[in-house]
Amino acid sequence: MLWVKAFHIVFIASWFAGLFYLPRIFVNLAMVPEGSTAERDRLLLMARKLLRFTTMIAVPAVLLGAWLWLGYGIGRGQGWMHAKLFVVLLVVGYHHACAVLLRKIEQGRSTRSHVWFRWFNEIPVFMMLAAVLLVVVKPF
Repeated sequence: MLWVKAFHIVFIASWFAGLFYLPRIFVNLAMVPEGSTAERDRLLLMARKLLRFTTMIAVPAVLLGAWLWLGYGIGRGQGWMHAKLFVVLLVVGYHHACAVLLRKIEQGRSTRSHVWFRWFNEIPVFMMLAAVLLVVVKPF
């Protein structure tokens, strides 16, 4: 079980690293001057690669978490685990929102400002904080 838990933590940390940085690339994309295609293309390439990597990391993170929950019974029937699972759903939704935003940016349909993306970039910090507090403190 400790091996599963250790790898779960590594994959979660890696997944969140991607979710912390991908919206930062969106900030930079929103600030690209009109006509600067080389800079835009480079940032889009970085964003696509990071999204692909982050998605590949998210899958084992979720599967290992499910293994801990269902296979070992960690948190089964406890309120803190239900809250944490809700946070996990929010993180998956945020990940999906990043993919949708990237598609819109690629198609030139994004109307979001760099300020909006800066605020959007803060969301995973709060989700990670909530998940860690729920797992460590187990408030209910």
